[in-house]
Amino acid sequence: MIHVRIFNAHPKHKIQHRGTIAAARFVFRNEYHGDAEINVVFIDDRKMINLNGLYLDHWHATDVLSFPMKENGKNIEGEVYINLDQARRQAQDYKVSFREEYSRLVIHGVLHLLGYRDKKRQDKLRITEKENYYLFKLKFK
Repeated sequence: MIHVRIFNAHPKHKIQHRGTIAAARFVFRNEYHGDAEINVVFIDDRKMINLNGLYLDHWHATDVLSFPMKENGKNIEGEVYINLDQARRQAQDYKVSFREEYSRLVIHGVLHLLGYRDKKRQDKLRITEKENYYLFKLKFK
C-alpha cells in the first residue's frame, strides 16, 4: 500500500491534496513494487533555509529536499519538503505553470526517496528524463 500525506505549511499557498497524492503514488507504482509511507510538506523560503542549514549546512533556499526515514526491502518511509516560493520563481523562469513546477518537484523528491541521485551530470540527466516522463504521463506536457 502507498500512503501519501500532504501538509500545507506555507503561510500563503495551499496546494490541492488530490493531485499531489496522485502524482506521488503514480511514481511509486511505476518505479517501486513495495509499500511506501511518505509525507509531502509544502513550505516557504524561510523554512527551507532552516532545513537546508540544519541538515546539510547549506544556508540558502532550495526547491526540494527529500529525507528517507526508513527503507527495508519492500517498505519506504520518508518526507519530501517542497519550497513553494522557489517553485513559483522557477515556474516563471521556465515559463511553465506553478502547478506543473511544484508537481515536478514532488516527482523529483519521490525519485530521491527511491534512490535516484542528481549530483553527477549523468545522474541529473537521468532524473530529469524521469521527471519529464512522469509529467507527460500526468498530462502536463
